[in-house]
Amino acid sequence: MTLPLMPKATAVWLVENTSLSFEQIAEFCGMHALEVQGIADGEVAIGIVGLDPIASGQLTREEIVRVEGDKAARLQLAKSELPELQARQKTANYTPVSKRQDRPHAIAWLLRHHAELTDAQIRHLVGTTNSTIQKIRDRSHPETPNLKPRDPVALGLCTQAQLDAALDKAHRANLRAKKEAERQARRAARQLAEAEASKQADAAKAAAAELEAATAAAETAAAETADAGAGAPAKGEGQS
Repeated sequence: MTLPLMPKATAVWLVENTSLSFEQIAEFCGMHALEVQGIADGEVAIGIVGLDPIASGQLTREEIVRVEGDKAARLQLAKSELPELQARQKTANYTPVSKRQDRPHAIAWLLRHHAELTDAQIRHLVGTTNSTIQKIRDRSHPETPNLKPRDPVALGLCTQAQLDAALDKAHRANLRAKKEAERQARRAARQLAEAEASKQADAAKAAAAELEAATAAAETAAAETADAGAGAPAKGEGQS
């Protein structure tokens, strides 16, 4: 399925300006319904400005109204006579020599404002190395005293679309990690409950066995006492 340009920004606009369901927006933008719900809750796509798909010619107002009235319907991209853009192979951004001195400031900004980004994503965005990122992170970089965190988009080191795509990927990874952690926690809790139940069952069995043994011992003792009483001579018996 062909996705709209800047899917995350488009989803933000649709959440804010339409009554479409999370599922309808998610399918149109190639996202998960939980991510769209996160946008509505203010937990995802923080700081991303919505992109109007009507103004960009990707949707018509009539199409949105049609789908708003039928929760089973799905949005269809408006047909365009322009040739479809071909995606370029993903490579690290080339940084002009004149802007290379700005990279430490951009790295510092990304580390401060978007800690969810991986080193590989930062490296791709600003065209740097893992060692440089680590030195700025642990403040061992030579320029540390002079660093002034600045938005890499404003510095011209990457585009807003590239930054949004990296943030989108990071949010997806965090969402998957959070769901996996929740599954692991539920699994651990279930295993703990099962172990506790098994322990209690074993304790109950042991207590029942102990009670049964004590009852059997008491019954044996009572029988032995009765037998001894029956075999004793009566008072005066055997006297002449």
